[in-house]
Amino acid sequence: MSGKAKQAGLVLVMVAVVLAVAAVTAQGQTGAAAAGPGAAPKTAGEAFKNVQVLKDVPADQVLPTMQFISASLGVECDFCHVPPAFDKDDKKEKQTARTMMQMMTAINKNNFDGDREVTCYSCHRGAQEPLSIPVIAAGEPKPEPEGAPAVAQPLPTADQLLDTYVQAIGGADALQKVTSRVQKGQITGFGGRQSPIEVYAKAPNKRMSVTRTPRGESITAYDGGVGWLTGREGPHPMTTAEADAARLDADLHFPLHVRQLFTGLRVRPTEKIGDRDAFLLVAANEGRPPVKLYFDAQSGLLLRQMRYAETALGEMPTQIDYADYRDVDGVKVPFRWTLARPSGRFTVQVDTTAQNVPVDDAKFTMPPPPPPPK
Repeated sequence: MSGKAKQAGLVLVMVAVVLAVAAVTAQGQTGAAAAGPGAAPKTAGEAFKNVQVLKDVPADQVLPTMQFISASLGVECDFCHVPPAFDKDDKKEKQTARTMMQMMTAINKNNFDGDREVTCYSCHRGAQEPLSIPVIAAGEPKPEPEGAPAVAQPLPTADQLLDTYVQAIGGADALQKVTSRVQKGQITGFGGRQSPIEVYAKAPNKRMSVTRTPRGESITAYDGGVGWLTGREGPHPMTTAEADAARLDADLHFPLHVRQLFTGLRVRPTEKIGDRDAFLLVAANEGRPPVKLYFDAQSGLLLRQMRYAETALGEMPTQIDYADYRDVDGVKVPFRWTLARPSGRFTVQVDTTAQNVPVDDAKFTMPPPPPPPK
């Protein structure tokens, strides 16, 4: 690949990240990206300033798309932009990034029937420069296995896996008796910093986590229909992809509802999760990225969930590992989970869990935004 093409790849990621910031800036100048109730969803070109290549994608995909580029190239916003004027075209790298996105679209259109087989990550793999030389092997090649090949063991069906999961949790009757759950503990991440966290859940599908940091509270919530977050500008709705993920997390009786949540379920051969063998259940709905569920081959408990957020350029993965299951009122509850994304990871360790305690519905409702500064 030529030096110009390489530079284009670098810029691509930066443009994505910058567009995300530009989107935030534009919201303050041209109105919110989300359409009002009953209105058609806005496109990126309608919601944000100076968006060219991605102008026809949904406005709430702009930020996830920028995050995808950032993760693919390992760059930050100022590679293409001069803060705080993110909408301006002062840097040549910004123009190159637009060209790179168009090139990626053309490759997929001309070679893969429009399916998104090639993305930014295909060449960059987290580096600014595309990888054009094979990587040196880290160790000795593995020897060929001796003797007759192992005979593949028959796989359980999806129904068998899910029935075993429900029984491992404690059974359908015990799980249905849980109407609420309040957990308190510590969250560790971002360089090893530790902060108190509280997680509130209420059947059937409400959930809120509150992390208390020196800078204030950080809240992620789903009220049964709308997901919302807190940020520097106050509370704001989640993107479509964020809300889809929050909906899964908020289902207090998720083990009982997997068959209703997904139209397609496929069991794949066992994989290793740490030192445990796990069956993989791929759960899918038409036109949406799949959700992968990994169940311990011995205990039947859920060890890992992999899900993907759709962006204009590719899918962003999120991995959640569950551990330290303990019995609470006859139901097995994970007291530790680790959430990992390309941008980093954090671990929640629960100290106390209480079930069937009063939790006000108002706790999950997004508060009004703060008044504008005078």
